[in-house]
Amino acid sequence: MSRITVRISRESQATLRRLAHETGESMQAILDKALEEYRRKCFLGGANCAYQSLRDVPKAWAEELAERKLWDSTLLDDLKES
Repeated sequence: MSRITVRISRESQATLRRLAHETGESMQAILDKALEEYRRKCFLGGANCAYQSLRDVPKAWAEELAERKLWDSTLLDDLKES
């Protein structure tokens, strides 16, 4: 695995060291997890904004709901209804 150097604040470095000490994980593993969580948060935030934009256009939102209704008629694949 290749490595690069990234500058972080002293406060972030201290937090990273503390977390590494508390969890027994490497600082790199903690950073990897934090970045993945942030990536997911950004993705979901973008998806939420896109759905809000869709809701703001009544015709487009009605089409979305109609499509969902079509999908709701698919088989449950042996799943029990709750």
